[in-house]
Amino acid sequence: MTSIGSYSAEPVFTIKSVQTRTNIKPVTLRAWERRYDLLAPVRMPNGYRLYSERDIQLLFRVQRKLDSGMSISQVVQQFKQARQNDTWPETIQSIASEAPRLKAPRPARDYAEIMFGALVSSNEQRANAIFEDSQKYFDLLTIFQEIITPAVALLEEAWYRGEIRIATVHAASTYLKGKLLALMQIMPMSKEGALILVGCGPEETHELNLLMFAVLLRQAGYFVEYLGPDLPTDDVIDYSTSVRPKLVILSITNENTAYLLKDFAQALGSLRGRPKFGYTGQYMQDNETLRAQFGGIYIGPTLEEGIKTVKQLIAVP
Repeated sequence: MTSIGSYSAEPVFTIKSVQTRTNIKPVTLRAWERRYDLLAPVRMPNGYRLYSERDIQLLFRVQRKLDSGMSISQVVQQFKQARQNDTWPETIQSIASEAPRLKAPRPARDYAEIMFGALVSSNEQRANAIFEDSQKYFDLLTIFQEIITPAVALLEEAWYRGEIRIATVHAASTYLKGKLLALMQIMPMSKEGALILVGCGPEETHELNLLMFAVLLRQAGYFVEYLGPDLPTDDVIDYSTSVRPKLVILSITNENTAYLLKDFAQALGSLRGRPKFGYTGQYMQDNETLRAQFGGIYIGPTLEEGIKTVKQLIAVP
């Protein structure tokens, strides 16, 4: 039987997602937590409970015991006895809200090369396995910054050298976008606190870095809406007039997008509530002089610095 400890302890699943996976009703799950201390989900600042894959695997085992005729109190007693005997050390980790990650057998950057190989060969099953494996050892920020981002860079370099076709790059990007959107969907979207809109500037189609950023913001507990690629400035202004965000973050990776957004900060700031304009992207990172004249707030060159900047601008609700 596979050890519970081999599964990811990353708290990413909402209670609704757990219900979908296990068919255990939220009221039952909460009762088990309250009465039997069976699980200890991570509680986010917005009040949502988040569960890990390890928690879900533990629930599958609980169900198997219940299906065999045991009562929930008997199952819990058996689990507690096992913990006291140190028979299931992984189970102890699975119910700890701050469970330590397993020691990685290799550096995160090595996973980037393995992921690159899977993407180049269009081996989705292998790529999925790498995602699952990496979550045993690394948090999402590390996975994004040291595995996904370098893997994408390797893809672009291989295409530039003529070693792979653009279709391979697009297929890999589509796969990664799907994984990131799936993560977005399982993150709880608090509607408390200030709204943050995240999207790509006009004529900007490079989404992956911004999607990773949006996922991390949601994980941090922010009320975030991801708007997608190639957003016309007038549409963003109109939408902002309607939903009244506190912050709008757009990516800028080329000169033309920067030109189209040169007056955006002023237009956005004239709206009710005076929303702030934040931007990121390689083009702005490379043009410090332009940033000084551009208006708005440069979020930063990395995902980690971007999260820190947002936390300085808006407190987590």
